[in-house]
Amino acid sequence: MRLTEISYGTAKPIEGYGPGFFRVGGHVLRGACLITPWDAGLWGGLEDTATPLSLVDQIDVLFVGMGDEIAHVPRAFRQTMEAAGIGVEVMNSPAACRTYNVLLSEGRRIAAALLPVGEKG
Repeated sequence: MRLTEISYGTAKPIEGYGPGFFRVGGHVLRGACLITPWDAGLWGGLEDTATPLSLVDQIDVLFVGMGDEIAHVPRAFRQTMEAAGIGVEVMNSPAACRTYNVLLSEGRRIAAALLPVGEKG
């Protein structure tokens, strides 16, 4: 079997995640995060459409990680993104992290809006 090392260039892959956090570019971010190839920061969650909309000219698809389980995003969130020309792909956060990294390595115009996993009350 031939193994090929993945190169992200200057882009920032998601290096890991755990209960309540994501690790990107060697930094740990706690809570909901918005991750792009060039930046990673906290995100206001599904009520915050302004932050992902600020990427309208820079991304084609937004992966939305819904935490531990897949769930629907609010209709208004999806409609707002799609009306601006941003495709929305919803999955659980682990799948969103993996998918983001694969497409990032291909140089795609993507971002990930992630709700944390493992925060059971």
